[in-house]
Amino acid sequence: MSFIAIPFLLIGAIILFSSFFIVKQQTAAIIERFGRYQNIRHSGLQMKIPLVDRVAGRLSLKIQQLDVIVETKTKDDVFVRLKVSVQYKVIRDKVEDAFYKLDYPHDQITSYVFDVVRAEVPKMILDDVFLKKDDIAIAVKTELNDAMQNYGYDIIKTLVTDIDPDAQVKAAMNRINAADREKTAAQYEGDAARILIVERAKAEAESKRLQGQGIADQRREIARGLEESVDVLNRVGINSQEASALIVVTQHYDTLQAVGSETNSNLILLPNSPQAGSNMLNDMVASFTASNQIGEAMKNSKNNPKTKEE
Repeated sequence: MSFIAIPFLLIGAIILFSSFFIVKQQTAAIIERFGRYQNIRHSGLQMKIPLVDRVAGRLSLKIQQLDVIVETKTKDDVFVRLKVSVQYKVIRDKVEDAFYKLDYPHDQITSYVFDVVRAEVPKMILDDVFLKKDDIAIAVKTELNDAMQNYGYDIIKTLVTDIDPDAQVKAAMNRINAADREKTAAQYEGDAARILIVERAKAEAESKRLQGQGIADQRREIARGLEESVDVLNRVGINSQEASALIVVTQHYDTLQAVGSETNSNLILLPNSPQAGSNMLNDMVASFTASNQIGEAMKNSKNNPKTKEE
């Protein structure tokens, strides 16, 4: 009898153990009885009637993400690929609808994303697609929420995570951007060059003014020095003509000495000889004497009435 009872005990143990099952956290188990929906079981150790009830399936209650890539055309006839990320989850109170009403929820969500994106993007030019991507995401979320709520799914968030125009369009946009930046750089360089020219002109004008003032001061001091030199020579018995000639000769030799002390001078000297100084002095004295005689003669002719009558 004991050997006959062992198989029945084993079968009973198997049936007993099959009555228990475990549901993981954030998971819902769908129980069917003879192929008909019975109830939903959530996380923990659960029990079912052996050979009558069965676990028909399990659904995750976690937030899931589906990435959908849509290719469409903008208002300015540019083909662009958009990547739309849809974050969704099964509504806890509508697990039955989510399990029985939709076999492939991913396909359903993808269809709605395609429909909304291809309805919204053709209304925009390419630049607006980049600027208003949040508006596209909101439109997708609104449309999906209205549709998927009936199937037991809640749309948490939709994001336009990538906008990829045609390669030629991107290259053209890069060239436009580069040209615009080069234009701006050229404008800044032109402004800088103009400012530099103006400031350089101002500096040169100020330099010329100061240089002219310095030359004027120099000549004034030279004239004052010459006047003092002539007075000193007059006091030792040298007349004004001889003193002027002597000063000129002295300056001539001072100039020669200054030129000789410079190693990198570009000054060109005319032929010169030791007799040049004495000749210069004699010529100057003679010219001064002749000019004085002419001046005296003109003065006498003005004072002599007889000369005037003749």
